[in-house]
Amino acid sequence: MASLQEPWLLENGNLKGSSKEMRHGRTAHNMSSSSLRKKSDLTLVSKVKCGMLRLLLTNLQEVILGTKLSVLFPAIPLAIAAQCYGFGRPWIFALSLLGLTPLAERISFITEQIAYYTGPTVGGLLNATCGNATELIIAIFALWQHKVGVVKYSLLGSILSNLLLVLGTSLFCGGIVNLGKEQKYDRRQADVNALLLLLALLCHMLPLLFRISGASASLTAVPTLQLSRASSIVMLVAYITYIIFQLVTHRQLFEAQEDSEEDDGDVNSEETPVIGFWSGIVWLVGMTAVVALLSEYVVGTIEDASESWGLSVSFISIILLPIVGNAAEHAGAVIFAFKNKLDISLGVALGSATQISLFVVPLCVVVAWMLGINMDLNFNLLETGALALSIITTAFTLQDGTSHYLKGLTLLLCYVVIAACFFVSKTPLNHGNVIDVGTVNSEVGVIRGRPF
Repeated sequence: MASLQEPWLLENGNLKGSSKEMRHGRTAHNMSSSSLRKKSDLTLVSKVKCGMLRLLLTNLQEVILGTKLSVLFPAIPLAIAAQCYGFGRPWIFALSLLGLTPLAERISFITEQIAYYTGPTVGGLLNATCGNATELIIAIFALWQHKVGVVKYSLLGSILSNLLLVLGTSLFCGGIVNLGKEQKYDRRQADVNALLLLLALLCHMLPLLFRISGASASLTAVPTLQLSRASSIVMLVAYITYIIFQLVTHRQLFEAQEDSEEDDGDVNSEETPVIGFWSGIVWLVGMTAVVALLSEYVVGTIEDASESWGLSVSFISIILLPIVGNAAEHAGAVIFAFKNKLDISLGVALGSATQISLFVVPLCVVVAWMLGINMDLNFNLLETGALALSIITTAFTLQDGTSHYLKGLTLLLCYVVIAACFFVSKTPLNHGNVIDVGTVNSEVGVIRGRPF
């Protein structure tokens, strides 16, 4: 890669920090996505005389063609054309969902490239923030269209798929391939994530229990909403503390697997950046805009797809959206499990679930609050029960620091049962998910008018 370190790739001068320090800005999410990347041959591009054209072709080859998922990029213009020319809305939903798959992996790649220039701390913060950008953008567009049920279902599905499907598949496949080896991982990182997930579960369960224990929904609507908003602030504080813990005070807990990978020589191809800093910024902004556009298509057509396919919105949001939208990240985690590098697989599954639980979900509650939309943390009894059992099962599975295929199979079977539950469930989209605005407003008026 040293021969590719040309001036047009640096753009803003020297890199910041040594190669080892720069890798400290990488997260398990990035390392997982790197398994799906292809090494680009820039021999022909380097012969182009014009510097600007050479830079453009280099960026196109590295960003668009530098992934094994590049075959899915045509789904993006097809989704836009289907929307513009009024094709069937289920087709728009399917094409948009397919188009989001390579975009999620490319955003991870671009944030890692930018991290080479910003240093390990800023790079790690950028990676942590953009790790679940697709879920966050879809949730915000759903909130904008007042589809609170879609927000809750999609975020719940992302958590369940990471804890049961991704982790289960990784442990199962890794155990099958490495039958003659004892698979071990660092329990400390798993314990930290399990503890934070239990905190998030507590914040989800209290509004539900508060609503159930109340005499009537009208009397508990406002307190439940207020409790949810207060709990969301607590969760955001916990997430910020977790970022400081991960990037500053206890960074060594999250670097052990990366150091072992350095000894194996598997990351030599990622020692230096392949695109410049400002090119990375432009690509990140552009791809985020495309993700936003496709997310708007997904949110706007999900109910039409549900009606056309005969599947409930809850099943599509909880099962299909996370599987297809995060396919690149999930595949990367499984590939590293094949290589007996479970710390990376666990970092992807648990880290993503923790980020959604402690950051994306409470942030959506706060954003809805700012938009005047009443979204609480009450995900209903069935959904919250599935979340609770998934977190507890995962915590028990990871308590001894070793793994085998039976643990992975157990998690996968749990996911199959939950998927079957939501497949047969025909609960209306807004049932129990949207607080009655009139009730809330009247209750707020009573509370404000009460003498103290």
